[in-house]
Amino acid sequence: MLILITGASHTGKTLLAQKLLEKYHIPYLSEDHLKMGLIRSGQTALTPYDDDALTEYLWSIVKEMIKTAIENQQNLIVEGCYIPFDWQQSFDAAYLKEIRYVCLVMSEAYIRAHFDAITGYENAIEKRLPDPEITADMLIRENLDVQRQCRQSGLDYILIDRDYDIDAIAAVI
Repeated sequence: MLILITGASHTGKTLLAQKLLEKYHIPYLSEDHLKMGLIRSGQTALTPYDDDALTEYLWSIVKEMIKTAIENQQNLIVEGCYIPFDWQQSFDAAYLKEIRYVCLVMSEAYIRAHFDAITGYENAIEKRLPDPEITADMLIRENLDVQRQCRQSGLDYILIDRDYDIDAIAAVI
């Protein structure tokens, strides 16, 4: 089984990957770790703020890792915000039947009602420093954009609108 988990910032991608690792014992690859490894090692001149360029750059590597995992009949979860909305074009039918795609999107109402909890969980798995520049309006814009792009690309997404039950989401994957 190969699972792709994507969505806007702060939607719980890494937490969901961790829950799936615990449930299925499937390892996961964090695109953020790959990104920072490539940046810190000098393998790219891109910075953590070059989102569009990073998506193209990282996907050229990640899609080949996915193919290798499928060919080797290995299970893998890939999580991050650098999975392009046309990801399916990178694979033929034999690969596609092995891939599950999950996109997490939070509604405006959810973000407004739970902003403090959302930012409080930003380091639930990774003990990273809090982002003092993040705002509810920023998260709303990002989530609306991800939702719009999913719709334009014909991709399903999980809308987090009322309660966010990460265990229930993990149970249906």
